Amino acid sequence: MRERSAESNGKYIAVHLRFEEDMVAFSCCVYDGGDEEKKEMDVAREIGWRGKFTRRGKVIRPGIIRMNGKCPLTPLEVGLMLRGMGFNNKTAIYLASGKIYKSEKTMAPLLEMFPLLQTKETLASDEELAPFKNFSSRMAALDYSVCTYSEVFVTTQGGNFPHFLMGHRRYLYGGHSKTIKPDKRRLAILFDNPRIGWKSLKRHLLNMRAHSDAKGVEMKRPNESIYTFPCPDCMCRLNKTTHSKPIHTR
Repeated sequence: MRERSAESNGKYIAVHLRFEEDMVAFSCCVYDGGDEEKKEMDVAREIGWRGKFTRRGKVIRPGIIRMNGKCPLTPLEVGLMLRGMGFNNKTAIYLASGKIYKSEKTMAPLLEMFPLLQTKETLASDEELAPFKNFSSRMAALDYSVCTYSEVFVTTQGGNFPHFLMGHRRYLYGGHSKTIKPDKRRLAILFDNPRIGWKSLKRHLLNMRAHSDAKGVEMKRPNESIYTFPCPDCMCRLNKTTHSKPIHTR
C-alpha cells in the first residue's frame, strides 16, 4: 500500500466500510428500496437472525433508524463525505471491508471519485490470499494491519474493529493518531437535505473533519473502553505505586 502511495510519500488513508449484505440487513435501513431489496433483506434477516425481526409487536422504522445515525454509510455517501472533507481524486485510499452489498453497482461512484482506491484483493494475488480467504477473522486481520499504519483512519460504523484499532493507533502514535469518526446523525440530515448546495455541504464536512482530528488526542473518560482509550503511562505509574507499597500483615 505504501508503494501504491508513492506520490504522497507512502502516506494513505484507510476507510473501514461496513456495507456488507448482513450489515445492511441487520440495520433494517432502506436504500434503493423496491421489492427486490426488500425480498433480499427479508431473506438475509431470516437466515442470520431467525424470527428476530418478524416476532409479534416488532416495529421497524427505517427513517428513525437513519436519523439516529444507525444506518451503515453507502460507498457513495463515504465518497461524498471524503471529497467534502478535502480529499481529492489523487488521494491513496485503502478500503477495509468484507464483500460489499451489490458491489458492482454500489462501488462505482466511490471508485470514480477515488481511482487510486485499493483493497486487499487488489493488492494481493489469489495465491497470497488463499490461506486467509475462507476465514473471515484472518481477512479482517489483514485489513487491520494495513489500517494500523495509515496516515488517517476513517471509521463509518461502530464495532470491535474500529474501537480496538483507534486504541491501538493512539498507543502507537502517543495519542496523536489521525482519526475521522463522522457524526452520522448530522450526515443523515445533510445528505437528506435536497436544498443544500455543495459549498454549504463542504463547509459542514470540513468542520466535522476538524472536530474529528482534534479528538485524536483525547484521553479516556469514565466508562469509556480501555481498548479505545489506552493510557499505558498512567496505568504503569499507578501500578508501580500500588505494588511498591509494603504489605502489612496482621
